[in-house]
Amino acid sequence: MLDFLNPILGRKPDRIKANVEIYTWQTCPYCIRAKTLLWWKGVNFTEYKIDGDEAARKAMADRANGRRSVPQIFINNEHVGGCDDIHKLDAEGQLDPLLAQPVV
Repeated sequence: MLDFLNPILGRKPDRIKANVEIYTWQTCPYCIRAKTLLWWKGVNFTEYKIDGDEAARKAMADRANGRRSVPQIFINNEHVGGCDDIHKLDAEGQLDPLLAQPVV
C-alpha cells in the first residue's frame, strides 16, 4: 500500500520469509504493540482475533505451552511468546534472523 515509504522507514519486507501467526484481542494494548512491531518490520502476519471465544483461547493455550495471555506469537509454527518476548528478541537482534527463515 505505502511501499514507497519502506526505504525511508528502513523496512525490508522483501527479507521476510517466515510464516507469522499472532493470537490477539482487539483492544489489548500489548497485542497492538506486538502487531505494530511486526508491521514496522514489514511482516504480513496471520491474526487470530479470539475476543471472548473460550474455545479459540484453549486452542491458543494448547499451542502456547499453556499460556493463556494475549498476544501469543508463532514464527514458522514455533512459539516465541508474547509482546515482551518479541520485543526482547528484537532488542537482542534475534528477531530479524527468525523472520528471514523460510517455512520448512
